[in-house]
Amino acid sequence: MSSQPHADPSHLPPAWRGEPTKRRRKPLRWLRGRITPAKDYGFFGPDSVAWRVWMYPTSAVCGFSRSVVIEELDPFLVAAVDRTGKIYRDPQARYDHTLAYFSTVIVGDSETVVKSAEVLTKIHAKHGQGIEPVSGLPYEANNPDSQLWILLTAWHSILYSYETLGPGPLSDAEEQEYWAQCAIAAQLQTCDPNRVPRSRDGVRAYFDEIRPRLVASETTQKAMHHLLEPRHIYPRYPGVLRPFAWLLNGIMRAATLSTIPHWQRDLADLRQSWLVDVLVRPIARLLFRAVAYSDRVKLALLAWISPSAAPVLAPALRRVPPDWPETMTPAAAFERYAVPTPLEVRAAVQAGTTAQLTLGD
Repeated sequence: MSSQPHADPSHLPPAWRGEPTKRRRKPLRWLRGRITPAKDYGFFGPDSVAWRVWMYPTSAVCGFSRSVVIEELDPFLVAAVDRTGKIYRDPQARYDHTLAYFSTVIVGDSETVVKSAEVLTKIHAKHGQGIEPVSGLPYEANNPDSQLWILLTAWHSILYSYETLGPGPLSDAEEQEYWAQCAIAAQLQTCDPNRVPRSRDGVRAYFDEIRPRLVASETTQKAMHHLLEPRHIYPRYPGVLRPFAWLLNGIMRAATLSTIPHWQRDLADLRQSWLVDVLVRPIARLLFRAVAYSDRVKLALLAWISPSAAPVLAPALRRVPPDWPETMTPAAAFERYAVPTPLEVRAAVQAGTTAQLTLGD
């Protein structure tokens, strides 16, 4: 396959066409009316562990928040984030777009997923390069090591929040399936799927290995404190909940922080007592269980937090069958739709043969 990127993002959501997302949120529109079916079940399907874990309400609220906070411990990633300044200028949009991408990978149809992966790799190539100010070394958002960090931080955070604040631990067989599916998702990034751990012990070993490379500069601490505040990344609460916004935000912040290891909290200068950790978890479990009782309530919550993810999540949560009830492998999807893989896009960028990148940030 040619390494020349093939970009046809016209059918993708506005966030992936480089267009601004409409600020007016109407989550209830996805609860009624006709839903356009997906083309297929993508790479996992409704019976997969990935669908069950990622579509539980802990994911979009605490799991994903935990992920984007912990990610900032990578000095090269935080340098790229700080350079664009979008987490301060428009944190809701950045959270929305990132959550929409991961939602697309989990439940989107195969064509949308591979084309979204191409678009994201091109965005990283355009905006994700520079010099890390502390070490003076270059960074690149498409670097395979950085991409593996992002992948594993996200998948681990989603699972850990599901187990800690949701239904509880997976079985050994379910956990093996979950990490095997994480390796499938790795093919949508520039990292090597063979480096994805296949067990809980393997994930621990990865974090132990990478721990000496994680640092917390003033820039890191500023970013982590900022992203941990729900008021920065969630939209305004609906009218009936608005008087309780301070309480709900406080619970969600405390619940998210309770899942972050103490050594990471120490690096980031994030403080919370063990008593708050213990007390907030059952409260969060009850709130998430109430939301999880109804798929439509879950959809309303997810669409409120991430309007860009709503078109992808609506068919899955409303159980609208796709045109073709089948799953594919990423390799087959890249070939079928003549889309270059992220590694091919990266190679083309480095070779200077990529067409002009015009997508937004």
